[in-house]
Amino acid sequence: MNVRIFAGDRRVDAVPVDDRGLAYGDGLFETMRVHRGDVPWWEAHWSRLALGARRLGLPLPDAARVRAEAAALCVDGGDGVLKLQVTRGSGGRGYAPPGQAEPTWILSRHPLPALLPASLRLHWCDTRLAIQPALAGLKHCNRLEQVLARGECQAVGADEGLMRDADGHVVSATSANLFVLHGGSWATPSVDRCGVAGVCRAHLLRALDARVVVLSQADVEGADAVFLCNAVRGILAVARVGVRAFEPHPAVAEARRALARLHPAFAMETP
Repeated sequence: MNVRIFAGDRRVDAVPVDDRGLAYGDGLFETMRVHRGDVPWWEAHWSRLALGARRLGLPLPDAARVRAEAAALCVDGGDGVLKLQVTRGSGGRGYAPPGQAEPTWILSRHPLPALLPASLRLHWCDTRLAIQPALAGLKHCNRLEQVLARGECQAVGADEGLMRDADGHVVSATSANLFVLHGGSWATPSVDRCGVAGVCRAHLLRALDARVVVLSQADVEGADAVFLCNAVRGILAVARVGVRAFEPHPAVAEARRALARLHPAFAMETP
């Protein structure tokens, strides 16, 4: 793993011990697919980061500087994953944010994740997502709900898990958004009360003319087809949700072809 750490516009050797991201999860992050040394969806990721920063009142580093440093990490022309994390920076003890915050930002380059099965087995997680509209949609640094849920998946041998909110509405997988097919029409859960508004999800909403709806567990298990998606892995087909099994569906293959037209890395993975 190759890492670069910055405080404001200065490169530093380590994250300060009083960093608010470390102390309180006071920050945001983006996880991006690198394809042949490029990040094809960079602008979409930066736009989501900027939206989150405005919502949190979080200062961002200079966009051109971040892009240049990211390019330097990808100069080998290879494939992989690029993670950008931005925190509010250093601050004293206590929740109140400092008046003049200098952001800490970290860029790290990682290899592509190990391949998952061609069709996933999903577990209904007992861990629920807290309803908090102020943070809904954002990829903020507090991911403890997902950590607990992924632990559940490991315990039962599932490939991934589906998470519901405190009212029982289906929101997403632990690290991916969810799409379901009913009668030839794709839909994805609303993330206006909790959950992450994924970059891949946003692209597929337009490409598939999908609807944003409220989904129950019964809606998912009664679907004609189900897939997960995120910006690193693309579309992941689902073979089982709880006790419900799904056969391969041509609409999932068509969705993959639609995604392939939007991102070159996923074109290479599409039969």
